[in-house]
Amino acid sequence: MIAFSSPIIDYHALAPELVLAAGICLVLLVDLFVPAHRRWITGTISGLVLLGALLPVVTLAVVGGDVRDVLSGEGISGRYVVDNFALVLKALFLLSGYVVVLLSTNEMDDGGYYQGEYYVLLLSSVLGMVMMASSRDLVSVFVALEFLSIPAYMMAAWKKRDRKSNEAGVKYYLLGVFASAVMLYGMSLLYGIAGSTQLTVIGEKITLSGPQTGIQVVGVVFVIVGFAFKVSAVPFHTWAPDTYEGAPTPVTAFLSVASKAAGFVGLMIMVYLAFPLARDVYRPFLWVLAALTMTVGNLVALKQKNLVRMLAYSSVSQGGFILMALAMAFTNGSEESSLRAIIVYLIIYAATNLGAFAVVIAVARRTRSAEISSYAGLFNYAPGLTVMMTLFLASLAGIPPLGGWYAKFGAFRAAVDAGGGWGYTIAIIGAANAVVATAYYITVMREMWMKPVPEGADTSAVKVPASLVAALTITGLATLAFGVVPGIIAKVGSLTDLTGAFHG
Repeated sequence: MIAFSSPIIDYHALAPELVLAAGICLVLLVDLFVPAHRRWITGTISGLVLLGALLPVVTLAVVGGDVRDVLSGEGISGRYVVDNFALVLKALFLLSGYVVVLLSTNEMDDGGYYQGEYYVLLLSSVLGMVMMASSRDLVSVFVALEFLSIPAYMMAAWKKRDRKSNEAGVKYYLLGVFASAVMLYGMSLLYGIAGSTQLTVIGEKITLSGPQTGIQVVGVVFVIVGFAFKVSAVPFHTWAPDTYEGAPTPVTAFLSVASKAAGFVGLMIMVYLAFPLARDVYRPFLWVLAALTMTVGNLVALKQKNLVRMLAYSSVSQGGFILMALAMAFTNGSEESSLRAIIVYLIIYAATNLGAFAVVIAVARRTRSAEISSYAGLFNYAPGLTVMMTLFLASLAGIPPLGGWYAKFGAFRAAVDAGGGWGYTIAIIGAANAVVATAYYITVMREMWMKPVPEGADTSAVKVPASLVAALTITGLATLAFGVVPGIIAKVGSLTDLTGAFHG
């Protein structure tokens, strides 16, 4: 008779996921029993659930210590862990989700959307992101990725009577399923080669040597292609602009920040744990993706007349700078600087981009438009929103002393630290693109500050709901603090590590 031992579960380490799971059930039950005119309470509960899930993240960080196996036992140890890397990213996802709840509160209520189901899907997607941060196994990585993606497909089409929203959801779903299939096929090849789904074991087997070299290359490339779709890297970005424009604006903010960050986390985990000895494959591939993503994103953004589409292509371009740092991993000992640069960039970008979308939502409540021309003369009747939008756009452009400059500085430093033709060339391409990007950000600033208010436009003061004020306060303070006192975010970045990553 074969004896099976039960796994040992660290419930403290698993607490964020348990709180989110319980919160999903609670929101679903509350939505069933409260009257329609009080469905707004589901948003309040969702925000409290996200903050509640953040508490064990804080306590785990305070306790500190070595890597904690969430599930321990024969054959499962090391596959789902909590370390500093996971804690920092879980905090990022939970806080980003909380800000998105603040952005959604009035938008969902005013639009007459189904609120309970929306928040259930939002919490489910955040749960998938939190799972991704701790995943160290092909199975858990893929399950986490689908857990965060499937709710996002439905959220993109939440304006069910709007043609653009329906198109956004269908396009996102179809291309997302195709990308997942390609990734899963690549993962199956990696499993076949290594005989294990544990990433560190795969990292020891994928050496690009022996008779299986060709299969190894295909497996690595297919996995990267799957994640490239999730982070909207060129040429796998075609879903992003239409989806961002058609989806409800809070969902767009969520996809452009949290969902993109989760994709980068998955890609980082694969590169650092499963592909450290395969840099001859991933480095040129990611290098080309970074160059194309920065360049195409910026050039197309220059032509946009709709601010949401411009921010969509801006998001594509920002992803190129993150890919620039990732492409240089394990090149001349730059793996640590690359990892820290990516973490710092994701945190600063999240604060800045969520803030920009908060302003878009606030202004659209008055203008009912996302066209850049609708921002003409905004300073005359909404000076506070104009100042905040200027702050966020300047940060995205990388203008000191706002957080964006430090994010870009870290990405460039990772490329320069790698040195050689790969590092210096991509740094030059990145510098050129940083200059180009400034042009379309300044275009919006010029509309707000210098253009006159259109004739007949309502110039009474814009009333900003309390939830949007809270979101703007959080993101604005973070954007300023990360730029003025970069040591704050630098300290966080220096704490992150991927255990077992640097064995190559």
